[in-house]
This record gives sequence, C-alpha cells and structure tokens, in this order.
Amino acid sequence: MPAIEVNELTKVFDGVVAVNNVSYEVEEGEVFGLVGLNGAGKSSTILMLSTLLHPTSGGAKVLGHDILREKNEVRKSIGVVFEDQAVDSYLTGRQNLDFAARMYGLSKADRKKRVSELLKTVGLEDQANIKVKDYSGGMIRRLEIARGMLFYPQILFLDEPTIGLDVQTRRYLWNFTLETNKTRGTTVFIATSYLDEADYLCERVAIMHKGKIVTIGKPIDLKASIGGRVISVKLGRGSQEKFASMIEQTGWVSDIKMNESLHLGIKENDIGIPDIVRLANRNGFYVSAISSHVPTLDDVLLHYTGRKVEE
Repeated sequence: MPAIEVNELTKVFDGVVAVNNVSYEVEEGEVFGLVGLNGAGKSSTILMLSTLLHPTSGGAKVLGHDILREKNEVRKSIGVVFEDQAVDSYLTGRQNLDFAARMYGLSKADRKKRVSELLKTVGLEDQANIKVKDYSGGMIRRLEIARGMLFYPQILFLDEPTIGLDVQTRRYLWNFTLETNKTRGTTVFIATSYLDEADYLCERVAIMHKGKIVTIGKPIDLKASIGGRVISVKLGRGSQEKFASMIEQTGWVSDIKMNESLHLGIKENDIGIPDIVRLANRNGFYVSAISSHVPTLDDVLLHYTGRKVEE
C-alpha cells in the first residue's frame, strides 16, 4: 500500500485554482519532493494532506486513511514542519517541545525522555533552556523539525524546510532528514523551491506549476530527458527566435528554451561552445556570453515552466 495516494485533488480559493486535479502516489519509506516556483500550490497540497485544509474536490489517503473522513487517524501518523514559524518565541526550546508533548497526552516520564532525546538529536542540547526569541533561524528550524519528530511519525511533511538558512545549517538538516528516513523508515514528503535540495534529498520529484503536476520522476531521469549538456547563449546582436530556429535545424539539440538567454539541451556529445559560436558568426549573429553545464533540476524546471527559480 502506498504511504500517500492523491486522487484528483483540487483546491480553489475565491475563484483561483491553487491545486488543479492532481493525482500521484508516494511509496512507503520514500523521500518524495514536490518542487515548484512560489505559488505553484505546494503549501496548499501539504495543508490538505495533513488535514488542515479542506479540498474543493477530489481527495487523498495517508497510510490508508481518508483525509476527509479519518482526520484523527491521519494526524496520529504524521509530523508537519510548516514554512512559517510555529513555535512560541517566549518559551525555551525545551518548553516548546514539552508543551507539544503534553498536547498529545504523553506521560511526564515519556515527555522528559523524548524531549531530551530529540534536543540532542537536532543539536540543541546546549541551547535547550534558552528562549526561542534568542535562537538563530537555523536553531528555530531544528526545533521545529524536532517537534515534528516528537512521536516518530510514519510520515514527515516538510514545507520549505531550509528557506532562508545558511549553507551549513541547510546541509545539517538535509543529513538529519536522510538519517531519519534511513534509520526509522520514515516517509518524507518535502515541498521546496530549492532545486538543489530536491536533487540531494529526493528519490523522486514531482514538478508542480500553476497547480498542476507537469512531470514526475527520478531526478537523474528528469535531467537526462533534456540532453546530456545545456549550453546557455546570450546574443549581443541578432534575433533570439531566428537563432533558435537555425539551431533547431542542425539536429544538435533536444530542447530549446528562451528567456534572457537561449538554453540549448545538447544531445550530440561532440558539439560544444566553439561550434555554437562559429555557427553564430557565419550567420551574422554575435554571441556576447556563452556557457556550458551538465543539466540540473533548474534546467528541468525551465523546460516545463519557461522560468528558472531566480526569476
């Protein structure tokens, strides 16, 4: 049985379709990524799957429990880390976790043991008795993940888990997530706009755009689908459209996308930057900048949405 089954899930806010008739499955024990630009519908999806937002139509099952008819059963099985801060700034880290444990009815002995164990696990043991208002952003995120893991949930939902964090803290949380998945078999569902994060963590990713799932697969397969390399070309003289049409006729490319530059998915191994520049010069185009790189998930996002994350 899949850990999560999404069936024609739809959410409409005041006539605006946030999530548009999406269907997919997440396997038990999988690290699954929902990737997309801001406003793609990722957070709305997590809120519906965690029973905090009512779908307009369609539905889903989490560990076999219907998100509409069996909300309590779903909530007993999941942990959620929201994009926005959801801990009390005027309590200490330990008090925040103890309060959450009380709300779920843990005994005093179990609370003390579990809270201490998790504070140590996320590296906050020495800061446990400091008020959260004096924590750094990375420390707050660690605390929130610890709270999400209080009951060792079977599924952990992470909504933009490392947004705004420094590189070192992001890597710490990535490794903690993978270790949790590996040692406890926790299914992890991550919504992120960081393509490197999805590439590093996820066994499969679904790219979401304007409420729809536009593609889904393993990161390595998605990257391979747009070519072995990507050459980005910026013209100082000449029409991008005409140059793209000319390049397309050569048979060198598997994919062409345009924004401020041309992004060419190159399928021919022996075609490189000099070939592109020579072709441009012979036909009256001037290349002002050109670079080559191995495809990334950002290139995949550009392929399916026409935009990069930084745009």
